[in-house]
Amino acid sequence: MKIIDLLNWRYATKKMTGAKVPAEKISNILEAIRLAPTSIGLQPFTVFVVENELVRKQLTPAANNQPQIAECSHLLVFAAWQDITEAHMDNYMDLVGKTRGLSPEALVTMRSRLSVYLKPNPEHNFQWAARQAYIALGTAMVAAAAEGVDATPMEGFKPDEVDAVLGLKEKGLHSVLLLPLGFRDMEKDQLVKQAKVRRSAEELFVWVK
Repeated sequence: MKIIDLLNWRYATKKMTGAKVPAEKISNILEAIRLAPTSIGLQPFTVFVVENELVRKQLTPAANNQPQIAECSHLLVFAAWQDITEAHMDNYMDLVGKTRGLSPEALVTMRSRLSVYLKPNPEHNFQWAARQAYIALGTAMVAAAAEGVDATPMEGFKPDEVDAVLGLKEKGLHSVLLLPLGFRDMEKDQLVKQAKVRRSAEELFVWVK
């Protein structure tokens, strides 16, 4: 399928069958997330892949009892770093050096430029990190569609409760997005046969020539 066909096929699935998504498809979606662009390539978030049914049931109340949490095959929890620290930047520079075969001396200029991303305000840094997670979420949804897997992006949940279930605070993380992955229930999902509602291209885009 072409990309436009895939995007027309996908929608925010409301009811899932509970059927398991094959491991290869999950692996491809996760690899797409890993390869997704982020500012300076820092990837300031962690993605928890919750396959365990009991844990997903624990998380359901935190997601306002949305059924996809329990009905999905895998639940992705995008958790952003609570702050961006010098240690984060140093670890990233080490990774750049090892991946590209560069010495620490060759990375001095690049490391100095990264200081612009370090702010004395942890909340500012967290919000910046969260926006990077959104980029990865978009990539994940397109990848899921390419695999014929349904995905439902969710902001409507209680982050502190999700954090408590997964022990995120202790890891310096805070949940920002949920993405259940599974297969649509063709009989129970009322949106299955509904037309996709989007603004027209004439309304949405402004050409500056």
